[in-house]
Amino acid sequence: MSPQQQQRLAQARELAFSMPLEQINPADPPRFVDDTIGPFFERLRRDAPVHRSHSPIFGDYWSVCSYQDIMKVDTNHQAFSSDWSLGGITITDQPAEEKLPMFIAMDPPKHDDQRKAVQPIVAPDNLSKMESLIRERTCKVLDGLPRDETFNWVDRVSIELTTLMLATLFDFPLEDRRLLTYWSDIATANPKFNPNAPSPEQRMAELGKMAGYFMKLWNERAGQPPRSDLVSMLAHGAATRNMEPKEFMGNLVLLIVGGNDTTRNSMTGGLLALSENPAEYAKLRANPALIDSMVPEIIRWQTPLAHMRRTAVQDIELNGQQIRKGDKVVMWYLSGNRDSAAIPEADRFIIDRARPRQHLSFGFGIHRCVGNRLAEMQLRILWEEILKRFATIEVVGEPARVPSSFVRGYTDLQVRIPS
Repeated sequence: MSPQQQQRLAQARELAFSMPLEQINPADPPRFVDDTIGPFFERLRRDAPVHRSHSPIFGDYWSVCSYQDIMKVDTNHQAFSSDWSLGGITITDQPAEEKLPMFIAMDPPKHDDQRKAVQPIVAPDNLSKMESLIRERTCKVLDGLPRDETFNWVDRVSIELTTLMLATLFDFPLEDRRLLTYWSDIATANPKFNPNAPSPEQRMAELGKMAGYFMKLWNERAGQPPRSDLVSMLAHGAATRNMEPKEFMGNLVLLIVGGNDTTRNSMTGGLLALSENPAEYAKLRANPALIDSMVPEIIRWQTPLAHMRRTAVQDIELNGQQIRKGDKVVMWYLSGNRDSAAIPEADRFIIDRARPRQHLSFGFGIHRCVGNRLAEMQLRILWEEILKRFATIEVVGEPARVPSSFVRGYTDLQVRIPS
């Protein structure tokens, strides 16, 4: 960690523990851009683990900050709804014309039926078949990296590998694969605090182009026997083959963002974490078998999606606080993953934890991430191949982070590989 970042964190901690609780707004995006949100969550876990907040951007909402309280919300879909018509899964309230139905933003039984349509893509047999292709592509990307030159790890490695994987899952033309990255970024960019984000009208227009491109693939595969790619699964699934246009668009966004943002940001966040914890990097080089426990630790440490939102559909008490029907409830996975009451030494990056899969990054309950094992496999292969090739990868500058309190990601990480 740079001296500048250490100073920023010290200043944030002083502010977080001195300001009145009612003034704390953990959804403030600048705190995620400079990675100083941690002390504010630490204060809330100590003094108000279920906290009523107000944001000029997001309105009133409850912040759920402890591991155990998050688990209670995430596993109680009867009281806390994900349905898109009530607000969906992000803290942002979108106008009706911009809301996109998708199965992660649905409640049972429709959620369950649509999820089952794509579940086979990550069945154990399918993952086993994909492993050799993932390794081959990973080797090719790593072998093409320059030595003794500075380059952006996010673009050259993280985006390239995850976009290749997405193209495989969709059986999408490889020559157009960067469109998948573009659509993912368009879908998650928020013009309220990201000056580079498209307007709502531009966003919907670009996502319409995405739907048009995929509709051509859909029509091809709907007329063919079922295949093992996501487009074919959706086209032939009983619960998905007759989707309305916006539902089709929404589920595409879900599958693209779910398969892109989360893994790509863990690929970057893992390298950054090892750079900032050189003793752990040395431990890994001395014992590559630790990759198996390091991968879930990277995913916990990075927490690629900082939060998930629910809407209360009944009055309910949570840790002494009375939540009313209609209230917006935000589960801060990032905070729960730093909760030392549930995870020993949660504020440390430790690659040989005894229980490394004890984290919230994939969610729990009916909405637990469909592709969690695929994400872990991609990260495992990446680090297996890195250790075969490079004695070290040097981070040579501070990362540039995505301006978002939902996607916890990176746009730039400058690195250098010594020859």
